[in-house]
Amino acid sequence: MSEIKMNLYEDWIETVKEIFRSSGFPFEPGTPHEVIGQTYYRQSADTDEEAARLNAENERRLREMERTIRDHFASVIEPDIRKRTGYKGDRFEFKWVYMQGENIVELNSEYRIPLG
Repeated sequence: MSEIKMNLYEDWIETVKEIFRSSGFPFEPGTPHEVIGQTYYRQSADTDEEAARLNAENERRLREMERTIRDHFASVIEPDIRKRTGYKGDRFEFKWVYMQGENIVELNSEYRIPLG
């Protein structure tokens, strides 16, 4: 039985925190994810309400991607990982990353799912 570790929204939040930290505006420890996401979207949104909506939509989108990966893991994704990478382990850790666009990367096998 394979073990799957994945929290794509958390990965996205960590990336946003790094962007702000690198810009000289770090978030205080313990800042809620909702505040971090809304602050990110407030950079381009016209209103706080729009920023909240965009953050909620992004969280739903990333949670749906997680469900899709889990739902199709045994039938599609795991066989493709093994075929393309030769990975033989039973631990899979999926991360959301931004590398020339959005991607989900399985860290143990380096399998990449581009999202764009």
